[in-house]
Amino acid sequence: VESNTITSNAAISACEKAGEWEKALQLLSVMLQNKVESNTITFSAAVSACESCGRWEKVMRLLSVMMEGEVQPNKVTFNAAISACEKANKWELALQLFSVMLQSKVER
Repeated sequence: VESNTITSNAAISACEKAGEWEKALQLLSVMLQNKVESNTITFSAAVSACESCGRWEKVMRLLSVMMEGEVQPNKVTFNAAISACEKANKWELALQLFSVMLQSKVER
């Protein structure tokens, strides 16, 4: 079965719900290597998977990759990133993310 954006997003979301952040990142990596189109939902699912397992550094890396590329974070992405920072007691970083979210005019 050939992977596409919808099936890949579903698989990454399933990994998030199962607490399998490493598998979620692996699926995202395979997607990107195989040039399967990724979108905000793809990255938000991966960010949420890392956030739910306390991997704030991975969250920040994913957010950086998104902002460097053509995929723009949305309110779900930012909320998960801010939550990851909060869980890691990185309140200053959480405030910076909130500021970036406001500056990028993400719908709240």
